[in-house]
Amino acid sequence: MSCADIMKALSDKTRLAVVEQLFFGARRVNEINSELNLEPTLFSHHLRVLRQAGIVVTRREGKSIVYSLSPAVTNGHTSPVLDFGCCTLSFNIKSEGS
Repeated sequence: MSCADIMKALSDKTRLAVVEQLFFGARRVNEINSELNLEPTLFSHHLRVLRQAGIVVTRREGKSIVYSLSPAVTNGHTSPVLDFGCCTLSFNIKSEGS
């Protein structure tokens, strides 16, 4: 995936909101969307774009799908930073619940 493809995936405010939520840890689909209140098929589209860009990964827990930031882009950072190799993005986000 090229840097331009990654930036395109992150150019949408909804996808940025998903990424910001995931800095606080893995979440189930319904937990993420409870704050965004998107129509399910539109929300699914945004998650697919993030998955295809390698920004998020999934795992199944029973009937739920859990999303988290890809270890490949967090590279062990403890602060809200995504490292794509071609560029690094720092997020200025408030702590959860603020």
